Amino acid sequence: MAPLTLDGSSALHQMFRVKWDEWLDTDLQTRDHIAAEAIQWLDSAGQAPAGSQSAAFAMLGHKGDLLLVHFRPDFPGLLAAQREFEGLRFARYLELRHSYVSVVELGLYESTRKLYEELGAQGLAPGTPEWDSAAAAIIDRQRKAMAVRLYPEIPSSRYLCFYPMDKKRGETKNWYSMPFADRQRLMHEHGMIGRKYAGIVKQVISGSIGFDDWEWGVDLFADSPLPFKQLIYEMRFDEASADYGLFGPFFIGLRLPGKALALWLAGDTAAAMAV
Repeated sequence: MAPLTLDGSSALHQMFRVKWDEWLDTDLQTRDHIAAEAIQWLDSAGQAPAGSQSAAFAMLGHKGDLLLVHFRPDFPGLLAAQREFEGLRFARYLELRHSYVSVVELGLYESTRKLYEELGAQGLAPGTPEWDSAAAAIIDRQRKAMAVRLYPEIPSSRYLCFYPMDKKRGETKNWYSMPFADRQRLMHEHGMIGRKYAGIVKQVISGSIGFDDWEWGVDLFADSPLPFKQLIYEMRFDEASADYGLFGPFFIGLRLPGKALALWLAGDTAAAMAV
């Protein structure tokens, strides 16, 4: 049995390397105008309704300098955001090093079990028109109740950790061949760890099966980077991760709101982080 899912905002992560030599070779007045144009676009996108926002993060490490996160209602919206940013003069000084496409997803293991039990008790069989109609009504109620999580705002938290992940499909450990009840139990235990960090870490899970190289993308937002380490370390010990989790590269960034982008580009990192 495959768990039902609710799908919300489309998501695009873009990781860029700044062409610093070209940027610094540009005269100061032109750089100021270019930065102001980029800030205007990011401020406008950052103030858009939930599920339709963009934000910029200064990256740590060798994987890039600037990370952009875009949430939009659908893929055409993502394409428009991507093209709009490419049209900015600032984009000429950037080299795209990595990107990730996904859709905000809520897995419904518990609800799926209840749905099958409830509809089975009514004598409905999966795949019949009656079952499909009843299931659609239940899913629609869930979607309305979960709208805030499906179309999230990008938190104003200082730090972002993003990484993709898979579930194993090997010969000895195959998540997708496990009985549904076992998967449900493991995901429940996995989720209980995450709940311990409620109010400290904001988590957004997005599904990417069929969209990108991994199966899920995970965004973690917090006001300190240490909870990322603590949360992910603790989850390593739970069975769902220890036996079945595969993790891709991790990307860490610090938020660059508004004027902070211009300060960061000017090399005044301390002032940028104080904004």
